[in-house]
Amino acid sequence: MSNLPIFDIAGSALQAQSVRMSTIASNLSNADTVAGSADAVYKPLEPIFQAVTSREDPRLTRVEVKQVTQSEAPPLKRYEPHHPLADGDGYVYSPDIDPVAQMVNLISTSRNYQAGVEMLNTAKELTLATLTMGR
Repeated sequence: MSNLPIFDIAGSALQAQSVRMSTIASNLSNADTVAGSADAVYKPLEPIFQAVTSREDPRLTRVEVKQVTQSEAPPLKRYEPHHPLADGDGYVYSPDIDPVAQMVNLISTSRNYQAGVEMLNTAKELTLATLTMGR
């Protein structure tokens, strides 16, 4: 752990938002994929965040990605008998991904990431100002 906890806290926030952004990108890139069976379809990903209290200072809490889970939502079933991946009954399966909701999450993630970067920049400026006070 760093001597300055703010950098650890902000760094953990940036790492968590980076994982969230990656899962959203994966979901959006697979939104239009299809499979020949419900078992083979892409399952959307969702990170689960966890607050972790600092051992050194219980007033400080950082965030960690506890795990990345796969959605349990059933896939969407469409009748497309001429599709090359259609099953014996003529159905293809696609993941239940709402691109609009994913984009809203992406905007939120981007803003949270930007806030973390601003927090780091402010902490850096304050640290540098503190170091130059005695000169």
